[in-house]
Amino acid sequence: MANQLQEHLPASPDKLSKDSLGVFGVVFLVLAAVAPLTGIIVITALGLALGNGAGMVGSFIIVTAILLLFGVGYAQMSKLLVSAGGFYAVVLKGLGKPAALVAALVAMLGYNCFVAGAIGTIGFFMQTVIAQLTGLNVHWFIWALVAVAAAFLLSRQGIDFSAKVLGVGLILEVSILVIFDIAVLLKNGYTLDVFNPGIVFSGGAGIGFLFAANAFVGVEATGLFSEEAKNPRRTIPRATYTAIGFIGALAAVTTWAIVSALGTAQTQAVATDHLAAGDLVFFLSNDYLGEGLTKLMMVLLLLSLFAALMALHNSATRYIYSLGRARILTPLLSRTRPNGVPQRASIAQFALGIVVAGLFALFGLEPLTSLIPSMTGFGTLGILTLQLLATLAIVVHFRKTRDRRLWATLLAPGIGLLGLGIVVVLAIANFSVLAGSDAPAITVLPWLLVAAIAGGLLLARHLRKYKPEIFAGLGQDLERLPQETGQAAGNLEEPSLSANRP
Repeated sequence: MANQLQEHLPASPDKLSKDSLGVFGVVFLVLAAVAPLTGIIVITALGLALGNGAGMVGSFIIVTAILLLFGVGYAQMSKLLVSAGGFYAVVLKGLGKPAALVAALVAMLGYNCFVAGAIGTIGFFMQTVIAQLTGLNVHWFIWALVAVAAAFLLSRQGIDFSAKVLGVGLILEVSILVIFDIAVLLKNGYTLDVFNPGIVFSGGAGIGFLFAANAFVGVEATGLFSEEAKNPRRTIPRATYTAIGFIGALAAVTTWAIVSALGTAQTQAVATDHLAAGDLVFFLSNDYLGEGLTKLMMVLLLLSLFAALMALHNSATRYIYSLGRARILTPLLSRTRPNGVPQRASIAQFALGIVVAGLFALFGLEPLTSLIPSMTGFGTLGILTLQLLATLAIVVHFRKTRDRRLWATLLAPGIGLLGLGIVVVLAIANFSVLAGSDAPAITVLPWLLVAAIAGGLLLARHLRKYKPEIFAGLGQDLERLPQETGQAAGNLEEPSLSANRP
């Protein structure tokens, strides 16, 4: 009886809501951030046009394999670490405090830029789609404010409520893609040419791999919800594998359907013709699904973008909350509502995104050529870099503790580390392609990563010298649950895996 009563109690003051999310709840949250329908309509179309054309199917399969290998090591770390700090916490555990502060700044830049870009994206597409369907033409920033207000109000209802809302949206957008895939299969069949290595590694294969990796951005955020998950040491690894496998399979199959509908040899040319309008998928949908379902797809695109905005906001908010709790940011940002929602972090995060988007609107800049490419481009680079740091931290941590499970803690994450390193190098070398603009103000954005590295190291030096209690307390804030042995959490920066292997 006591346990039943405890399950319905609100969260403790300034703590996240415990035991609110199962495996599918976490999966819904991260897949909503990935936004499968948006990814196919925007990112896949770009990869088909600018990358390796029909070889994008193979690119998705290879990137999925790389991320699953990363997931093997991340699953082992998730059994040791339960923290809303996500990859910041992983880097802290594996590489130490200075590197963790670098990761914290990269996370703050990456996720907050991505949310600002998402605000511009949904505003632009709401203006475009609603004007096309109804004739009502309202400025994109007004629609963006409406979307932000709705996302903020819904997110305040609790993380479990957010997961349910995002789950409904995810099911709808995935359903329309599956219907399209089946329609192409029944009418045309699927070509096997896409698996020819000569096609996979043809043309701009590097660009193809980069856009394939871009389609997974958001799937790395499972650990951010570990403090709110039921049995997180099992839930987070399962959710990570499920999310990576699902989006990889969906993206590969739907891209396969697109290539089969266009023809292997014609795919890149047709995708290039539709690049400026961004309507490649709608063009095919008209042929295979008809006008009615194509209009429905356009509406579901708006739902997909809204779900992505809400999910990315949830992820960014938990980084802000975690860093406030560790007193890297002001502790005021770690205040929560009775239902466990980090309300001040949420307000601060959306306020920052609105200010950034508002400045672009104030100066009359078009979101599609300025706000969206700059913010989502750098946000993607920042999150990929953060994931690379976390993978390195996982390998280093398990080598320091001399873990004997070589496949799970060295070989698999080591191969994943190599793959992610290649992707990050490709992202930096081809940033103008990733961001969709070669404007000087956009091409210099990768230098912000250098600024984040320098800033993190300087912050570590400052805290060690002038605020040693905060610097010392970083490790103490890592683990938010006792170890499965029942031992209280504490001194977990260097746990002994030889004594207790998960």
